[in-house]
Amino acid sequence: MNIDWGSLLLVALVSLAAAVAVVVLVALALVGVSAARSDVTRPQGGVSAISPAIGMTMACVCVLASVAIVAYGIYLVAR
Repeated sequence: MNIDWGSLLLVALVSLAAAVAVVVLVALALVGVSAARSDVTRPQGGVSAISPAIGMTMACVCVLASVAIVAYGIYLVAR
C-alpha cells in the first residue's frame, strides 16, 4: 500500500479552506440578519451600521454562497 502524501495534503488543505469559508459565510449571514432586525436591543442604545435592506441582501448572498460551496463538494464526491 502506497500513500500519495502530496494528494492527501492537498485534500486536507482544500477541505480546511472550504470549512473555514462556510463558517465565515454563515457568520456574516447572521450579522446581516441581525442588522435587518429592528426589535434587537443594541448595547448603549446604538444603531446598526448596516441598513436593514443591505443586511438582508448580505445574508441571502452569504447563505447562497455557502450552499453553493456545500453543493459543489457533494457534486465532487458523487461523481
